[in-house]
Amino acid sequence: MELPGLGFAVWMFICFYASVGGYPNGKVREACASMIPCHGSSPQLSPEHTITVNGTEFKPGDRIEVRLSGPVFEGFFIQARDAEHLETPALGSFMLADQRVSQLLTFFVCVCFQNSAVSHTSKAKKKHIKVYWIAPGDAPKRVQFLATVVKKYKTFWVKIPGPIVSQPSALSPTTPLHATLEAISTSHPVSWLSKPFNSSGCGRTKFCIRSPSNCDPESASCFFLSFQQERSSVFIEMSGPSEGYLAFALSHDQWMGDDDAYLCVGQDHRVHTITAYLKGRSPPVFDSESALEDASWRLADGVLQCSFRRSVHLAHKGRFNLDASYYIFLADGEASGVIHKHHQQPLITNGMYNITGLPQDIGGTRSPQLIKAHGGLMFIAWITTVSIGVIVARFFKPVWSHSFLLGKEMWFQVHRMLMLTTVMLTSISFVLPFIYRGGWSQQAGFHPYLGCTVMALAIFQPLMAGFRPSHHAPRRQLFNWFHWSTGTAARILAVVTMFLGMNLTALDLPDPWDTYTMIAFVTWHVGVEVLLEIHSYCLIRKVEVIEYDRVQILQSLTSAEAEGRLFKQLVLTIYVCGNIVFLVAFLAAINQI
Repeated sequence: MELPGLGFAVWMFICFYASVGGYPNGKVREACASMIPCHGSSPQLSPEHTITVNGTEFKPGDRIEVRLSGPVFEGFFIQARDAEHLETPALGSFMLADQRVSQLLTFFVCVCFQNSAVSHTSKAKKKHIKVYWIAPGDAPKRVQFLATVVKKYKTFWVKIPGPIVSQPSALSPTTPLHATLEAISTSHPVSWLSKPFNSSGCGRTKFCIRSPSNCDPESASCFFLSFQQERSSVFIEMSGPSEGYLAFALSHDQWMGDDDAYLCVGQDHRVHTITAYLKGRSPPVFDSESALEDASWRLADGVLQCSFRRSVHLAHKGRFNLDASYYIFLADGEASGVIHKHHQQPLITNGMYNITGLPQDIGGTRSPQLIKAHGGLMFIAWITTVSIGVIVARFFKPVWSHSFLLGKEMWFQVHRMLMLTTVMLTSISFVLPFIYRGGWSQQAGFHPYLGCTVMALAIFQPLMAGFRPSHHAPRRQLFNWFHWSTGTAARILAVVTMFLGMNLTALDLPDPWDTYTMIAFVTWHVGVEVLLEIHSYCLIRKVEVIEYDRVQILQSLTSAEAEGRLFKQLVLTIYVCGNIVFLVAFLAAINQI
């Protein structure tokens, strides 16, 4: 029974003992609560330093720039706290602008939470500091920044008050979903749709987005969105296979963020219509005031349908005017307590459209064109060109030994052209995701790391071939082994990379079709290689070695290999046709996304 009390005493002793010294290296975690440096003197009363921020409002997930400036100082300590209760622990987390002069406090010692405070790294003199504060999802309405500044060891100021930032009058994305829906529903009643709506009028009187292109929500479980202008308002219909939520958003680009969103959310056997604002990849920020009228809904057989009316022009903050051109997103997902991330990549129109302009009947894509091109080129390179090139080099030297192309043996020229084509296609495909993302993707798991490895091996292979020793050189066997092992490693890693890439949200091929088809291709390729290996072995067994004459052995071996020329050419023809079938299947699947 004494152990808990002893543990508590030890914990208190650690916190107290840590407060009896200075912190020249900025490790001031023990001062998280009081923000008072233990320098053996009292703080100054009139601050000389100021805190500034680059905005007065924030939403959860926002990044606010915080600056501390003034006369030269040695140390500092910055936190954000509830403006109404400054004695409470620090809020949110910080990001560094310059790791040479500032550091995050990342240990859970006493009352300091991870990354919730930032301090100096040394006693080096400084005049200004810049950091970024990330607003948490459960932030209070008003947040104030505080700073402790050390000019010299005995001269310091504690809890210098900084500006107060506040949340706008919007429902927080962390508010329980049912409470949000109830709050909106009280001022925004909805009615039941007696029958499902249909696609009649698409392209004539209504602007429609359909997936697939022949989608009719009256008779099929498919994704449908329509807009029909009625003087100063637009009547909107939305349908799709979902029991959670359906949503569409108007955007100025093909990226999520700063978008005008509209959700139909299924909750407690009802469907609620909500307007929201999308900020980056954060959960939607719901509007406390509805801008929609005449809302109706239907939820049957796993299909959610809703319709509502919205004015073309609105003065609400975050609402876009409907008489301009936008990219249009259509998404679905779960809504169990909160709005979860969409099940799959949203359907996005291929261009910007004015929904109040000329009625059109269009589709969209769930994969950006650059990512589609990336996947297509990789499939061409690593299913077709590299596979055929390997088969030719491995089994067709004796078959085409007396055939020449551009002054070289035919098998070698065919192999070289196919492999250089593989390197070219891989190189072009490699840069496309970086162009699309504008940098490295943090959402793609191991796929980009393996892709970089494959790219490096693909470039290394032809470079190594450029230093190939002559046929009878002592190092030729070593070269052959390295050339084979590098190529085999690249092919294996390429297949693994394609397996991972097929299920990423940016290129989500039909599942489990994609997995089974890739397994079938690997089985097909390995089966053909095994068949040709067995055939070659059987031919070698027929060789009659006479008097251990090396020339005779080689001549007999060449003759035996030539006997199988017709069989090998037949297998190669069937193999190429099979590869083309697999390639067309994958390219067709990419085109349908």
